[in-house]
Amino acid sequence: MENRRMEKINRLIQKDLSEILREKSREEFFSCMITVTRVDVTSDLSLARVYVSIFELKYRKEDILAVLKEKKDLIRMLLAQRVRHQLRIIPDIAFFLDDTLDYAKRIDELLKK
Repeated sequence: MENRRMEKINRLIQKDLSEILREKSREEFFSCMITVTRVDVTSDLSLARVYVSIFELKYRKEDILAVLKEKKDLIRMLLAQRVRHQLRIIPDIAFFLDDTLDYAKRIDELLKK
């Protein structure tokens, strides 16, 4: 029962964060495409680990991730406005770079050689 609840919370936060990042991309994040690939919320809802994939050619992914970390309070506030009727506690947000697509691409290139 608890596991199913946590999965629902993870999906809810992932969906809403994806929409927030899509809406704020142009003005806050250099118009790059940021995809939320996974969200892991702790059982006490104190922290949400958010894994993102960043698709951008002009800027380094690490720079965009740094901007995300700087703006996490704004993002958390926008998330709270969206999920305030579903969640009593809004978790703190920690962003991490998800590089599984880059890793898979690298393996694919090595296999082609």
